[in-house]
Amino acid sequence: MRKKKVVVIGGGIAGMESAAYLTAMGYNVTLLEKTDKLGGHLLNWGTLFPTMRSGKEVIDFLNKGIHNENVRVLFNTEVIGFENNNGNFLLKLNDDSQLSADALLVTTGADLFDAHKKEEYGYGIYDNVITSAELEKMFSEGGSILTAEGKVPKRVGFVHCVGSRDEKVGNKYCSKVCCVTAVKQSIELKEMLPDTEVFCFYMDLRMYGMHFEKLYKEAQEKHGIGFIRGRLSEACENIDKSIMLKVEDTLAGKPLKMNVDLLVLMIGFVTSKGTKGMSDILGLKLGENGFFKTMDQHTLTNISNVPGIFFAGTCTSPKAITNTITDARAAVTTVASYLEGFDIEKGRRK
Repeated sequence: MRKKKVVVIGGGIAGMESAAYLTAMGYNVTLLEKTDKLGGHLLNWGTLFPTMRSGKEVIDFLNKGIHNENVRVLFNTEVIGFENNNGNFLLKLNDDSQLSADALLVTTGADLFDAHKKEEYGYGIYDNVITSAELEKMFSEGGSILTAEGKVPKRVGFVHCVGSRDEKVGNKYCSKVCCVTAVKQSIELKEMLPDTEVFCFYMDLRMYGMHFEKLYKEAQEKHGIGFIRGRLSEACENIDKSIMLKVEDTLAGKPLKMNVDLLVLMIGFVTSKGTKGMSDILGLKLGENGFFKTMDQHTLTNISNVPGIFFAGTCTSPKAITNTITDARAAVTTVASYLEGFDIEKGRRK
């Protein structure tokens, strides 16, 4: 019998893991990636919470699964057109070629919030205001953590929930990973610069995963990192290029002013451009928060409104790496059930 064909759209960690499992189940898999590398945001990450293992280890693990003759990886490739002939899909690609499939798995991931939209925090205005992604790049490249003036910072502030849980920018949801990323990065910073004062400004600490709470306690008890509950209202630059912060300390019930040499904005997830593009081309519904809308939030979390098209990873909601990989494996079983004639919604064979 002809091997059934599955096209996976998006070469981040969800796409890589999905492609590996689909090919292991005997399907003919084509993985489409719009850039020239697989791995998505994980390529830019140094160490991972809560174990502090190298992100490269996870990339290497995922790469092993797709080095298979039944997985074809197409780089610099995007879907620009689509035909649905009663469940037989035809994709038109940006190089004018076409690709047929019996099922599609969309793994277009999420993008990082553009911190320029929070002008009151000074990103793009003041040299010593950076994002968590930029700090992570400094860690991964192994260089020193310095201010824009080339000095070792004596005090560093981390601002949580930048672009998440914020009605002003239209993102009411929690990005799930920002709090623990701030804890991880603050520990790394203290280990590199033990004499530097580090403060985290948070709304609530949402430590979702196993061992995350332990990491938070370690940050306080072992490293002396300060946690101040309150949203930053304004950041402005002093004459010496340090950053003056105005914060409402909601525990103490009073306003607070503090100068820091470096301000780190913990940016969250937003809907990716790829997700928006696939929504238009494939006719897929988006939910209230802009991510793909699944058929049911509890029981049909990998299923789209178009039969034969499925989701995996952060294209449906923010997720940590562990949850993304787990979701990819769940999506594969859903795709396989569909291809083998199982009516997923009714729980029986067609």
